[in-house]
Amino acid sequence: MKAFLLAAGFGTRLRPLTNTVPKCLVPISGTPLLEIWLDLLLHHGVNEVLINTHYLHQQVHSFVNIYNKKYKGLIVREYHEQVLLGSGGTVKANSSFVADCEDFFICYADNLTNIDLSSMLEYHHSHKNSILTMALFRTNKPSQCGIVSIDKDGLITNFIEKPNNPSCNLANAGVYIARKSIFKYFSESDFIDFGKDVLPKIVGKMYGWETHDYLLDVGTIENYKKANEEWNYDNYQNTSSD
Repeated sequence: MKAFLLAAGFGTRLRPLTNTVPKCLVPISGTPLLEIWLDLLLHHGVNEVLINTHYLHQQVHSFVNIYNKKYKGLIVREYHEQVLLGSGGTVKANSSFVADCEDFFICYADNLTNIDLSSMLEYHHSHKNSILTMALFRTNKPSQCGIVSIDKDGLITNFIEKPNNPSCNLANAGVYIARKSIFKYFSESDFIDFGKDVLPKIVGKMYGWETHDYLLDVGTIENYKKANEEWNYDNYQNTSSD
């Protein structure tokens, strides 16, 4: 199984912390966020990951070199973007990375989570007609998230990015499992925002899987402090797949 791990953000809301450290390498209880993600993916059977880099990319490159020497079960590849391509643009530019895959993960490295990817994958496989499975969670700030509506079977019938008047609090968790057929929904543009440019096109063709695992966007100083208070590095092992 392969995964895209989108990790090239500037981390503007985390300044001054990210003045000298890329967002994906900020420490959570002493462990870089990127390492937590890689360990999680490895734990759930992913054997190859592609990470996009941009801001302070040399630090990420050094981290990846050390990680690849230390761990043999997971190959980490880098894709450096001189100009940011957007979440969808990165996936499109590296379609060859998953050319041999029927299904693959797309994950936003902004989030700190111990999400049970194995259970999510099992759910995905049970919906053969789905182009994509989206992890969902209940949020107390729906106007700041992508909000979905689902039917009784889990089919996503509506998706609105950061609605002014959200209809519910069921939100996009930034973790997806996609089938290779998704690439026909990408535009010709180099810059593609996955949430705004791709997901609306596949409403009615994707399913939602609700997680109750730990999930926190660490993109603000407030949430970063909260993460360091709450997170146990071994949390990722406490999933039901064990």
